[in-house]
Amino acid sequence: MMAVRSCLGVKFGVSGLLSQLTSSTRHHGSRPCVSPILTPQHRNTSSSSTSSKVKVDLDQNTGVAVMHMQSPPVNSLSLDFITELCISLEKLEMDKGCRGLIITSSQPKVFSAGLDILEMYGKSPERCGEFWKSVQELWLKLYSSNMVTIAAVNGSSPAGGCLMALTCDYRIMADNPAYSIGLNETQLGIVAPFWFKDTLMNTIGLRNSEMALQLGLLYKPQDALKVGLVDQVVPEDQVLPAAVKSVNKWLAVPEHARQITKSMMRKSTIDRLTSNREADIQNFVSFITRESIQKSLRGYMELLKQKKA
Repeated sequence: MMAVRSCLGVKFGVSGLLSQLTSSTRHHGSRPCVSPILTPQHRNTSSSSTSSKVKVDLDQNTGVAVMHMQSPPVNSLSLDFITELCISLEKLEMDKGCRGLIITSSQPKVFSAGLDILEMYGKSPERCGEFWKSVQELWLKLYSSNMVTIAAVNGSSPAGGCLMALTCDYRIMADNPAYSIGLNETQLGIVAPFWFKDTLMNTIGLRNSEMALQLGLLYKPQDALKVGLVDQVVPEDQVLPAAVKSVNKWLAVPEHARQITKSMMRKSTIDRLTSNREADIQNFVSFITRESIQKSLRGYMELLKQKKA
């Protein structure tokens, strides 16, 4: 569920509405009703845009955008980074020229190391609540997106990084045994929230999810392929080309039919979070601010400092 801002090889990750198409419409279908935490952004008409942590390249001819996560060293999901991701997603969702999205990383050897531990250690309950609401919002925007979404996983992706990949329609991972992916929250004595669990279970089934979550498993690429956590494993230099090929295959399906089908498949999972957002935030704040949990986080950070030294 959590991560730190330092690379630890394969161990840098720690723990860690679609309603039936309604009145709110988008250029190629209805947009699900998600409670926004961000002011709606104006349409991004440029073919390329860059913020400090996110770079987006949109091919106007194909309607496919590539979003590069570039928050060094390991794309830890801090509040600032999540906010930039949400703003970029909002712009693309509103852009009539964008139909597909590929999410990948500009950082070497890592897709995303998951939630930033520094957002949860020594922070006020109000700040923790704000952070958790942003994590919910990122999941809602990705899981309910009308765009075709492809995760080009070109490095390790534990915990929150794995969750980001799971929200996408299709996952392609680099065939490198040094990389791993999974929801490994229990390894730090933390329970993955119900919507993490639901997203995983929708992807790999009940039994595999039970094993993965209880044991906090991190899968190597080929093992992730076997359980269905990723859909394709390709040589490292072929991840992005394979993602482009895949997104074009998905875009060949009549858009309206694909979006309604996606809505039907994901509606109940999304509705469960949207109807319990405040309670989920309060549960998180109550848990993460406990002295015992703060002590564990402090001990973990001290351990990391020792390893660096």
